[in-house]
Amino acid sequence: MLHRLSTACVAATFALASFVLNAQSIDLGRGELPVTVPAGYSSENPTPLIVLLHGYTSSGAMQDNYMGFSKLADQYGFLLVAPDGNREPGGDQNRFWNASDACCDFFSTEVDDSAYIAGIIKEVKSKFTVDNNRIYLVGHSNGGFMSYRAAYEHSDTIAAIASLAGASHIEEREPPQSPVHVLQIHGTADGTIAYEGSHILQNYYPSALDTVKRWAEYNGCRAEGEERELRDLVSTLDGHESSTVVFKKGCKSGGSAELWTIVDGSHVPAFSPTFTAQVVEWLYAHPKTIPSFAD
Repeated sequence: MLHRLSTACVAATFALASFVLNAQSIDLGRGELPVTVPAGYSSENPTPLIVLLHGYTSSGAMQDNYMGFSKLADQYGFLLVAPDGNREPGGDQNRFWNASDACCDFFSTEVDDSAYIAGIIKEVKSKFTVDNNRIYLVGHSNGGFMSYRAAYEHSDTIAAIASLAGASHIEEREPPQSPVHVLQIHGTADGTIAYEGSHILQNYYPSALDTVKRWAEYNGCRAEGEERELRDLVSTLDGHESSTVVFKKGCKSGGSAELWTIVDGSHVPAFSPTFTAQVVEWLYAHPKTIPSFAD
């Protein structure tokens, strides 16, 4: 299972090309961390912030090369940070996030990555004028797991998360302090993090739908989801291959849950030309405070 996880995440970094980030950076003790600043940024205008979390064995730069968020920063006007997880103490020294029992602190380092991500947000806010209602996390695989943990533990700060092929915790918990919008994107043919849920080293994680339903419940939404438009998320699958289920009726202000299911989608899909823009636009449509959804 670990070999499949490592192989899949390495595949996400194929054809890694060099790219230039805006010459801004922060440092929270893990080395210099570049900050992408959009053209036209002004300290007088609150600016959305996206924190991009990589998969197991990958890096922030590799994840951004795969998903292409920095390329959209100018167009959509957001700040972007793509941090690196710690390296494992083992021989391979893979980068990881300590997100849940299932994924991916395999050496039991117990590093507090949730606090690290919260520190990144705080540090960026100290240097830039960040829109407090539009602080977002996007994560792939292990980074998706991490986005759920950080959202749960820092729900007062994070407006919304988008998880590609990640999963939330499986154990029963009380709802987080504040509502958080969640988007789960998952392929039904994912052989690494199973769409229907499974385990890593006997540590179980929930299915994509159960993850979304749990957060719908946390956010006070009604149990019945609504099917919406089909989406074109993957270039190698014909047509609009992805279905959408939305839980937004009756939700608390600032909370909802949504599932984009990529039929026959893999763990590392080849994105359609509009995939990342669709994610950004979804995030922008889900700020921290909005009126409660009505019938």
